[in-house]
Amino acid sequence: MTYDEIMTQLESLGSEQTKKTLMRHGAKEPFYGVKIGDLKKHLVKKVKKDQELVLKLYASGNSDAMYLAGLSVTPDSLSKEQLREWVEQANWYMLSEYTVAQVAAESRYALELAREWIASDREKIASAGWSTYANYLSITPDEEISYEEIKELLSKIEKTIHQSANRVRYTMNGFVIAVGAYYEPLLGEAKRVAEAVGKVHVNVGDTACKVPYAPQYIEKVEQKNGVGKKRKKCVC
Repeated sequence: MTYDEIMTQLESLGSEQTKKTLMRHGAKEPFYGVKIGDLKKHLVKKVKKDQELVLKLYASGNSDAMYLAGLSVTPDSLSKEQLREWVEQANWYMLSEYTVAQVAAESRYALELAREWIASDREKIASAGWSTYANYLSITPDEEISYEEIKELLSKIEKTIHQSANRVRYTMNGFVIAVGAYYEPLLGEAKRVAEAVGKVHVNVGDTACKVPYAPQYIEKVEQKNGVGKKRKKCVC
């Protein structure tokens, strides 16, 4: 399919109700309001065949097209600079913390970019960094993960989370959960930090979204004997 054909189909799949919902979450124009399930059902297989088309869709600035690009891209086909461009172009958290972070986590530059972005003083970039690292933990064998680095990051979260920017608080909390769920060597430390941090308050706007309570979330993973079980991929 051509770029114009994809954009036409996106428009046909959009709905005003979905658009209103996404706007309450922070989505910005232009976009049509396409459900993620419809992107997967109708378009991903068609777009995956053409990685140049993927890049063009992300560059469009249309949120639906950008999310579709993230679902369709081959992560290792992107250069470090392209991933940096993607995070800069993301104009709301679903793109920066999910689309870009998941793709970056599956790329060859996962750790390098996660570290670089976490160190940023910009909310959008830092939150993408924490999310990238959390996603990386979910797919990476324990022996390839730095115990000391994860421990240091948990310590940083314990000391700074409540003073950090809004969405950074959210993804820091997610990182603690990811350590507890996916990196068994530091399960105990993740639980300790989760308890020390307590409830994390994030402004989620005019939505019903809630910030996961890390101690409870990790406990549920333990009860299901799921600690340390890795995922095959992040992009979803």
